[in-house]
Amino acid sequence: MSASAAHPTISVTPQSPALGAVIEGVDLARDLSENTLDELKDAFGRYSVIFFRGQDLTPQQHIDLAERWGTININRFFKPLEDFPKIAQVIKEADQKENIGAVWHTDQSYDEIPAMGSILYARKVPEVGGDTIFSSMYLAYESLSDGMKDMLGGLKAWHSSRHAFGYGATDREHYEDGRFANPDLATQDALHPVVITHPITGRKALYVNTDFTVRFDGWTIEESKPLLDFLYAHGARQEFTCRFHWEPGSIAFWDNRATWHYALNDYHGKQRIMHRITLEGVPLN
Repeated sequence: MSASAAHPTISVTPQSPALGAVIEGVDLARDLSENTLDELKDAFGRYSVIFFRGQDLTPQQHIDLAERWGTININRFFKPLEDFPKIAQVIKEADQKENIGAVWHTDQSYDEIPAMGSILYARKVPEVGGDTIFSSMYLAYESLSDGMKDMLGGLKAWHSSRHAFGYGATDREHYEDGRFANPDLATQDALHPVVITHPITGRKALYVNTDFTVRFDGWTIEESKPLLDFLYAHGARQEFTCRFHWEPGSIAFWDNRATWHYALNDYHGKQRIMHRITLEGVPLN
C-alpha cells in the first residue's frame, strides 16, 4: 500500500483484517519529523500494533525513538542491557528450553498504571520460527453478546506480578539462568476494569489476560476461573489475530491497552535476542 491522504510520508500495509500494519518509508534511526511522528501515531491508533523491517538502531537510538513517544518504564524483572538499563533483554539461548512470553498476555497489567506499549527490536532471530502472534482486544470485546457485555461492564479484576515473577513463580528456569531477577520486587497487585475505554481511540476493549489476571473483584479464584477461561479462549480466536515473522532489524510496537501477544517457542536449539523498551501509560477507565 502506497502513501495515502492520512499517511502522506509513510507507507502502511495492513498485516491482517483484525489488527497490525507494516510501515515502510521511514528510517527510525534518524530524527523523525513531527509530521512523520504524527502519521506513525495515527497508524498505531488505527492498527494497535505497527511493524518495521530493516531498521539499524544503536541502543541509544532505540531509547531516543521510545522517548519521542513517552516516558520509559524501566522493567523490574528482566535482565537489562549492560550500560542501558532502560532496555530489557528478552533472550532464549540455544540450550534453553523455555522462552519468555509463551502465553497470551498484556505487558505489566499488574501495575496500577499499566504500560502504554512496548517497542521490541530484533537483534538476533532464527531464520525459521520464533514468530509473535497478536490479538485484538477491541474485536474480542465487540464480538461478545450483549448479555456478556452487560455483565462484564460491571466487573473489575485483580492482576498480580507475584505468581509470575515472585519467589513462587511457576517457571524458575528464567531465574536460574539469569534472565529474570529481583523476585523480592514482585509485590504488585492492581485492580482494573474488565472492559476498558481506550484513552486515545475511545473504543472499548477486553482487559484481562492469561499471565497476570488472578480473579474478579469480590469473587474467589475458583469462582472466577470458568469465566476467565472462556474469555481467554475467546480472545485467542484466530479471526482476531495477526502473526509477525521476525528478521534481524525488525521492530514491533504494540498497544498494551488494545492487544494481547504470544511468543511462539518453536525454535529449539537456536538463539533469539530481542531488546524491549516499555512506555508508561495512563490510568485505565
